[in-house]
Amino acid sequence: MDRLETRELVYFVAVAEELHFTRAAERLGIAQPPLSRAISRLERRMGVALLQRTSRRVELTSAGSVFLEECRRLLEGLDGAVRRTQQAGLPSRLVFAVRPGTGSELLARLLRSCSSAELELLFTHDGSKALREGSADVALLCIGSDDLTDLRTTVVTEERPMALLPRDHDLARLATVTVADLRQDPVYQDHCPPMGLDEILDRVTLGRLVTVVGSGVGERLTPGVRAVPVTDLPGTTLALARRNDVTRPEVTAFVRAAQHVMTGQTRGPATAA
Repeated sequence: MDRLETRELVYFVAVAEELHFTRAAERLGIAQPPLSRAISRLERRMGVALLQRTSRRVELTSAGSVFLEECRRLLEGLDGAVRRTQQAGLPSRLVFAVRPGTGSELLARLLRSCSSAELELLFTHDGSKALREGSADVALLCIGSDDLTDLRTTVVTEERPMALLPRDHDLARLATVTVADLRQDPVYQDHCPPMGLDEILDRVTLGRLVTVVGSGVGERLTPGVRAVPVTDLPGTTLALARRNDVTRPEVTAFVRAAQHVMTGQTRGPATAA
């Protein structure tokens, strides 16, 4: 059979997700009859039924379910390839994905050090996805909690767990706390909520949140918040991650500069381009 066209994949995904030809046609901005013919032609070319049609409903066959996942993967890969190609044609620039509130001390030192590179920050709670989609060149990820599959990593630092507490909280007077101590407060959350650090600090100040973050946020604390070490939680190992197939020299230089910054080997501004 001839190679499938991208348009055919897009058409099938729309029908498979909507399970309704009229809604899928509206979503695609085309008429319904040509869409039905395109899907029937696709099934004939592949020699397998992708959809089970009745007068009342449309359902995916087992083959259709497999093809839907493959189409999504292929279209995401194509989108990523386009973004990476576009970035390659731009002036030298690195996109660095960082989770809000993670590695704040490291980030500040890197920004001060890597003065010769054009560095763009991308704040996201899914740095792994940003790397795979091609919207980021490097990401600061947590080993043990982030998905590092098929990514190359370089460990740069470790952060100690710190409880963020309102300054007038009873536990804020202690030198250290445990998770059991924190769980006595009804506003305590085991996992730091997916929001910016500024909003987290505001909620803690107002007594609406108690949570645990990495020690790197120490430089960003506001007057109404105190950070207290948590003794029974492990530290977080932070690593710079990049795709295995990325060979840009700027990425390699940036990772090397980060290692120098964190080991105190830098002698003046590091070059990352």
